[in-house]
Amino acid sequence: MDGATARRGTTTMLDAVDWRVELDERWVVLGPNGAGKTTLLRLAGAELHPTSGLVYVLGERMGRVNVFELRPRIGLTSANLGIRIPGDEKVSDVVVSAGYGVLGRWREEYENEDTGRAYQLLDQLGMGALAGRAYGTLSEGERKRTLIARALMTDPELLLLDEPAAGLDLGGREDLLVRLSDLAEDPYAPASVLVTHHVEEIPPGYTHGMLLRDGKVVAAGLLDDVMTAEPLSETFGLPLTVERRAGGRFTAYRRR
Repeated sequence: MDGATARRGTTTMLDAVDWRVELDERWVVLGPNGAGKTTLLRLAGAELHPTSGLVYVLGERMGRVNVFELRPRIGLTSANLGIRIPGDEKVSDVVVSAGYGVLGRWREEYENEDTGRAYQLLDQLGMGALAGRAYGTLSEGERKRTLIARALMTDPELLLLDEPAAGLDLGGREDLLVRLSDLAEDPYAPASVLVTHHVEEIPPGYTHGMLLRDGKVVAAGLLDDVMTAEPLSETFGLPLTVERRAGGRFTAYRRR
């Protein structure tokens, strides 16, 4: 992104953002509500064009590329995607249908290689035993893992995770973060961008961070340089203490 700006009416959602994500990097994006995180992800996912500035996704310039050909190269999970999946859809079909870019399996024919990959991904994310279940019967954590398997189905070059731990209880969150950490540490995994509100939800293995406030970048760079007290305090408008514990997990709390 070079000076990427996104406006809706008179409101600036994202303001002149410069950003680079390399092939082997895992980025986390933090900021308060309304900071522009989801808008940033929509630009990165070829779902939104910038009002001004330039955005290149996987080497293709937005505005000069067929986004319908570009999007299958990007894996995306979001709450909006999850609520659009029919509740009676079989879990394995939720995953395999990503090959056609559709929600809800109809009359598409899939090769054995495709169905095998779907089951392999579900196994990898601890969902193999639930592959035949209806999506609507899953817990929130199980749905999140199903959506990540779907995002990986097309072997994407870029993986975008929009608040994957939102709404999970403690056990569900910790289980998901371990699996995301394993994925981040896999050298064959795609470049990844994870959006969250909480430093506690940063999986070990992530390498870089960006902090957003009011659509502007407060800080961006290596995770250890960005996830510190001063920039996080500026981002959230509170005096914060930030600690990184053994194992690579972060925690933050307000100073008295």
